[in-house]
Amino acid sequence: MDARLLDILVCPVCKANLEYRKAAAELLCKPCRLAFPVRDGIPIMLADEARPLRSDEV
Repeated sequence: MDARLLDILVCPVCKANLEYRKAAAELLCKPCRLAFPVRDGIPIMLADEARPLRSDEV
């Protein structure tokens, strides 16, 4: 994932900064408790594609 892209991406729901988890290939939004998938290096920034975070992931 390109660091420059991470600098400008925000959560599409609340506009908070995202945390990239390389091992899981996900972008995490802690305020919304959502994980957005990254497929083939492309972040999928759709709320209906995100999965809810478990309490131990936040």
